[in-house]
Amino acid sequence: MSAPQATRTTALHAGAWWLWALGLATAASRTTNPLLLGLLVGVAGYVVAARRTNAPWARSYGAFVKLGLVVLAIRLLFAFVLGSPIPGTHTLVTLPEVPLPDWAKGVRIGGRVTAEGMVFALYDGLKLATLLICVGAANALANPARLLKSLPGALYEAGVAVVVAMTFAPNLVADVQRLRAARRLRGRPDRGFTALLQVGLPVLEGALERSVALAAAMDARGYGRSAEVPPAVRHLTSVLTLGGLLGICAGTYGLLGDAGGGYGLPLLLAGLAAALAGLWLGGRRSVRSRYRPDRWGARAWLVAGSGIAVAALMIWANDYAPTALHPPAVPLTAPVLPLWPAASVLMGLLPAFVAPLPPDTARGDRTKRADRTEWADRTDRADRTDRADRTDRADRGDRADRGDRASSASKASRAARAASRGGAPDGDPHPKEPTQ
Repeated sequence: MSAPQATRTTALHAGAWWLWALGLATAASRTTNPLLLGLLVGVAGYVVAARRTNAPWARSYGAFVKLGLVVLAIRLLFAFVLGSPIPGTHTLVTLPEVPLPDWAKGVRIGGRVTAEGMVFALYDGLKLATLLICVGAANALANPARLLKSLPGALYEAGVAVVVAMTFAPNLVADVQRLRAARRLRGRPDRGFTALLQVGLPVLEGALERSVALAAAMDARGYGRSAEVPPAVRHLTSVLTLGGLLGICAGTYGLLGDAGGGYGLPLLLAGLAAALAGLWLGGRRSVRSRYRPDRWGARAWLVAGSGIAVAALMIWANDYAPTALHPPAVPLTAPVLPLWPAASVLMGLLPAFVAPLPPDTARGDRTKRADRTEWADRTDRADRTDRADRTDRADRGDRADRGDRASSASKASRAARAASRGGAPDGDPHPKEPTQ
């Protein structure tokens, strides 16, 4: 199934991208194997590179990657300075230990730094960094405005706040990049602490301007209007929605935890059912209409299903390969890449082939093909011109050679006639006297 160009009618549903990314994040939370975590990061990065547009929110993926690296560095620094609860026998370095009072027992600053403790911190930091990168992939691929339009009516007010919060980081990154480019054009430094302070004020000003513009747009569109519903229906909606969300949280915690596999799935399903019923009842209060709603088509099912499949297979892999998914730090052992969990992670690459192509990518492909065709035409014209020039030069050389040979023959014939007459050659006005 070839991927079409993304248009208003064929664009992928924003919720499918979030389900795919959350599936990858769930898979990352079920393992500490650095090879599997690196594979998850590679899958997310490849899909983002293949299906990312040039929109402002699509440029935030690099910022999330850098944030993940910062989190990893901080986790390693804390383990190096504050120590690790993991015992170890391989001492890397011994730092001067700061004496602490009795009420701070269990906390130390300095002391012995072991290889086992640093490896455990590395595994833990990689898991956190991978979670952030998966969330960044969803931010880079899903259109926040289309996601807000797809929310049910009961969650519209809360959805506006969530979408505004999600777009804060991409818009912040876009503002910082724009201001740094402007400083470079003016010949000013764009790196360092001083440049960061000078960029911070315009970024804050831009955020305030966007907030004021958003508030004016919401007020002009009648934001906050609601229909009258009976009090009993309103109370039942609140109970179902709140109870369903609590059930979803408890069920998700049970699925992500090691000891909650038995009750996690039933509680999650019950919470989803209650929350959906509450949202359906709460949607009766909304009086807004939906213009051109996004369709959840077959490609959206494939994208969302690939992320859910990765999460489900990784959860199942904890039952038959727990040691491979959680390599021990004590004793120190090299992690191995388990075959079937790695194959399940590769299923997350499916959106890179079935999701619609972004418009810029399609235009870029057409431009590249046109450029290649134009380059081939120019090369053919240049070859024909070179051949014509070489032929012309050869013809001129042949004519010059024939002219030289004809002139030489004419001179030789005149010299022969003059010698036969005993006089000077033709054209010499002073004939020589014969010698005695």
